Amino acid sequence: MRNRTNSTRDVNQLAKLITDIAIGEVPAPENQPEDNKNPAAVALGRLGGLKGGKARAQKLTPEQKSEIAQKAAMKRWKDK
Repeated sequence: MRNRTNSTRDVNQLAKLITDIAIGEVPAPENQPEDNKNPAAVALGRLGGLKGGKARAQKLTPEQKSEIAQKAAMKRWKDK
């Protein structure tokens, strides 16, 4: 059996609270985990992620692109 010692709300009360938070009637609880990420590392990672797909596409030959597309189509339509 599940331990419910730290659950003081029933399902309906919890659903109402979530709805109220979503529409802005009640502020979100402040016990959210802190974001301890290094902003410089986040920016650098995002920078690489933004140019990754375009850079890879430029390096591929048309034959390689076609082969990748065919492989993807085979996986996508395999079970259908």
